[in-house]
Amino acid sequence: MAAIIPDNPSTSQRRADRADEAFVELTTSLVDSQIDAGDPDDPIARQFRIDPRESLDVPGFDADPVGDLAANAVPGVLHKYHGRALLVLTGACAVHCRYCFRRHFPYGDQRLDEPALDRALDYLAYDPDMTEVILSGGDPLVLSSRRLAGVLGRLAELPHLRRLRIHSRIPTVAPERIDERLCDALAAFPVPVVLVAHVNHPRELGPASREAFERLRRAGVTLLNQSVLLREVNDEVEVLAALSESLFEQGVLPYYLHHLDPVAGAAHFAVDADTGRALVDALRARLPGYLVPRFVVEEAGEPNKTPL
Repeated sequence: MAAIIPDNPSTSQRRADRADEAFVELTTSLVDSQIDAGDPDDPIARQFRIDPRESLDVPGFDADPVGDLAANAVPGVLHKYHGRALLVLTGACAVHCRYCFRRHFPYGDQRLDEPALDRALDYLAYDPDMTEVILSGGDPLVLSSRRLAGVLGRLAELPHLRRLRIHSRIPTVAPERIDERLCDALAAFPVPVVLVAHVNHPRELGPASREAFERLRRAGVTLLNQSVLLREVNDEVEVLAALSESLFEQGVLPYYLHHLDPVAGAAHFAVDADTGRALVDALRARLPGYLVPRFVVEEAGEPNKTPL
């Protein structure tokens, strides 16, 4: 089990490098407006503001916690699971989540210029079992609508594709990006499109995210959410229950509750698995089954997410 680091680490435990030199603080104006500056325990700030504990070396927390490098089939493609692969369109995000499992990922080696994109699409087209492509990064929706439309047009030509999945924080951190041009492109895509949002706390949801999700639903996009169980952010049943209820009110179904990926710099967010199981059991006692996310962990080399 991953170690839980102390609240007040000693100076001797800190690495020489500073967290903000390797993974800068990045938010949007909407996220900034959600932070209560007078609350030292604000759950939104904890997700996005640099914490000195990011500089700790903690055994079991490393730079490649889920085996992305071993799954890097060709530049831009991560292929871990049967029948689906992830296309890394960009290393950029609208925000930097401080617990990001790809905060050390070598995005510079994955640049998808036209020759690299051709090779990536050839790889996806070659496997007849490749029925789902997942657009990720970074956040694929930070790309321009023109660039996305070009990629979507190429993906639509894949002979075996049955679903397109997009993982994005954009609907809740920069909802204005979910514009008419993007929604038209998604509505015109020839196979079903699923968008997996990433919301960890009910305060991340508001009128702007509701409108963004509504635009996506009108475009025929299926909406799911994945959360990460984070210490001092959402490790209380009341918070998780409110999150599920709020998501459903905005047309989004809870999908996964992830056990923290043990990435270097994020150990202070760790919640032990037994506590996570107890929280999910408590959710089952409070909510209908369709509002209870599956508690899972991603383990390097495994053929699927592991239920906890």
